[in-house]
Amino acid sequence: MNFSLTKEQQDSVEKARAFTKEWVSPNATKYDRSGEFPKDICQEAFNLDFMNPHIPKQFGGKEQRVLEHCLIMEEICTGCSGIGTALGSNGLSQYPVIFAGNDFQKKKFLEPMTQELMFSAYCVTEPEAGSDVSRIKTTAQKVGNDYVINGVKWWITCGSVASWYFVLARVGDKATGFVVPADTDGIIRGVKEHNLGQHASNTVRVTFEDVKVPEEYRLGEEGDGFKIAMKTFDHTRPGIASGSNGITKAALNIALTYARGRRTFDKKLISYQGVSFKLAEIVTKLDAARYMTYLAADMFDEKKDNARQAAQAKWYAAEVAMSATVECCQILGGYGYTNEMPAEKLMRDAKIYQIYEGASEIQKMIIVGKLMRTREVH
Repeated sequence: MNFSLTKEQQDSVEKARAFTKEWVSPNATKYDRSGEFPKDICQEAFNLDFMNPHIPKQFGGKEQRVLEHCLIMEEICTGCSGIGTALGSNGLSQYPVIFAGNDFQKKKFLEPMTQELMFSAYCVTEPEAGSDVSRIKTTAQKVGNDYVINGVKWWITCGSVASWYFVLARVGDKATGFVVPADTDGIIRGVKEHNLGQHASNTVRVTFEDVKVPEEYRLGEEGDGFKIAMKTFDHTRPGIASGSNGITKAALNIALTYARGRRTFDKKLISYQGVSFKLAEIVTKLDAARYMTYLAADMFDEKKDNARQAAQAKWYAAEVAMSATVECCQILGGYGYTNEMPAEKLMRDAKIYQIYEGASEIQKMIIVGKLMRTREVH
C-alpha cells in the first residue's frame, strides 16, 4: 500500500497552501468578526479552480477525485473553516445533479458554474428534520406538468447567495429531489443566522410558498430523493472530515508554537509531561483521522462502497478536532480564552463538524448498521 502523494496531488497541496497563506489566514479574523460572506476570496478560489472541482469534464469541470479535493480542503480549512465552507459548499448541492441528473439538467445547472462564480445550496434540513431526513414536511404537489413546492428549510449554507437549490420534498409519501432556480416566484430568503462558529459561512432560512417547478427539473423518479441524498453524503463526508483535520492541524501548530516559547517556573512549557503528552495525543489522532479520511475518499474514487468508512472518517475527525481545540485553549491558558488569539475561534468553528451532514451519533448508527450486515470484519 502506497501512502505517498502523486506529483499532481503534491502540487495541489502546495497551491492550496499558498492560497491559504495569501488569502485565507490573513482574513480569517476579519470575516469571523464581521460575519460577511467572503465573496472576494471565493472569486480568487474560483480563478484557481478550487471551486466546483467535481463537475464532469463533459460539462466544463475538472472531474477531480475526492482524495485530491480532501487534500486541498484540509489546507484551506487550516486557515479558516468558515471560509472553507463558503467556497466548498457548492459540492453538496451539485452532487445530486451529478449523480441523478440527466444531460439537460447538468448542462443547465452545472455548466454555467464552470464559467463564472456562482453558488448553489442544499435544501434538506428543516425545523423538525435534521439528521432524520425521513421527517421532512416540505411538499411538492403535482399540478399538470409542474410541481408546486411548499415548506421551510433551515440552516441552509449559502442560502442567500445561491443561484439554485437542490430541494428535497415529499410527493405524497415519496421523498423526491428537485433543482429549483433561486429567482423563482415564491422563494423567500431569510436573514443570516447568528451561529456559534464559522461566521464566514452564509447560513439562512429559505421558505418556499407555492413555488412552481417544471417536471423537467425533477431529479430521477418520484421517490428517489432519499437515495440521492444519502449517496451525496457518501461523497461529501470525506471532505467534511478533511475540514476537521484542517482545524486540528491549526490547533496543534498554535499549541506547539506556544508551548515551545512559553516559560514557566524557569522551564519551557513543552518540557512538562502534562503538556507534551497532550501534543503527542493530538498529532497521533490527527494522523489517524487523516488516514481514515484518505481511505474513505479513495474508496469512493475507486467506486467501492464507502458508506461505513465515510461515516467513520466524518465522526472521528470531528471528535479529534473538537478535543484538539479544547486542549489548545487549555495549553494557552488565559490566552486561549481571549479572542485576541485564534484558539477560541478554532474551538467555536470545530463544534459544527459534530453536527452538520449527520451528527456524530448518526455516523455511529451508520457504522453499526453496516457492521450488522457484515459476517466478519477483515
